[in-house]
Amino acid sequence: MTTLSQTEKKIIEGAIRDIPDFPKPGIVFKDITTLLNDSRAFGVTMNHLYERYKNLNLDFIAGIDARGFIFGAALAQMLGIGFVPIRKKGKLPYTTISQKYSLEYGFDEIEIHIDAFRGKKGAQVLLMDDLIATGGTANAAAELIKQADAECMEACFVIGLTFLDGIKKLSEKTSVYTLIEVD
Repeated sequence: MTTLSQTEKKIIEGAIRDIPDFPKPGIVFKDITTLLNDSRAFGVTMNHLYERYKNLNLDFIAGIDARGFIFGAALAQMLGIGFVPIRKKGKLPYTTISQKYSLEYGFDEIEIHIDAFRGKKGAQVLLMDDLIATGGTANAAAELIKQADAECMEACFVIGLTFLDGIKKLSEKTSVYTLIEVD
């Protein structure tokens, strides 16, 4: 599987905007909307992901609500495979499987359709999102994939915040790939 060249990495990093003190003081938010509206940077991102995953014999890409939908659906189309949304509780219209996960203060819950992988037991799935921080949502998503009788082959994120322990935690369930890392 391929990794980014230094030139590609600089193009992607240069297209991501930092927003200080969002959503609360002391947080530097990594805004990927500027990556999405930069056709060169988005193209570099998607072409790299295509090259990395084109020979893995994936059956589906599962994207986490909501930015994981953008990258995941685009990559699924490029690879000619199905896309599966993992959404916040109450947003999917059919019978679902749900998984709770911890937040700083309390819990949240995500869901997947019970037939998300079209009944294919052992379906090979790539989990996709824009960023991994503490890993709560990603770990819950990987667990949902397992509960739906599929296998999470890898979890892929555009940005990995290495100063938090999300990558380490998720690595206990599946391999993790990040395009760029922020220390």
